[in-house]
Amino acid sequence: MIDHLRDKGLGVDPVCRVLELSPSTYFARRTRPKSARRLRDEELIPLVTAVWEDSGRTYGARRVPRALVRAGHVVARCTIERLMRELGIEGVIRGQRRRTTIPEPAAPRPPDLVNRRFTAERPNQLWLADLTYIRTWSGWVYV
Repeated sequence: MIDHLRDKGLGVDPVCRVLELSPSTYFARRTRPKSARRLRDEELIPLVTAVWEDSGRTYGARRVPRALVRAGHVVARCTIERLMRELGIEGVIRGQRRRTTIPEPAAPRPPDLVNRRFTAERPNQLWLADLTYIRTWSGWVYV
């Protein structure tokens, strides 16, 4: 961000002053080399996206590392999960995602009678309930 503002003609010192950041911190960060993790990520990102695209965008975080290991790349599943999350890609999910409640934006909200204070000074002073949907063999139970 500072580089972007610097390109527009603003100095580093005024921008750092507004951000409450030391200018020496900014310059140290700029000259620091990339970490080993960042270098490895830059190496893996094209491989992950290639495997994901080759699968027809169906492989998820469980199949992508298996395909990479088959191709001869040593990679951990947690690394692939993190990279896929950063890239915003995911595999196909079997079945339907169950959506239990669809809120109506125009509907009035019930008042907050406890003002977000969920503590009580004495027993039986404050009762709260949590509506939960539980799936059973015969259908959904609203508890």
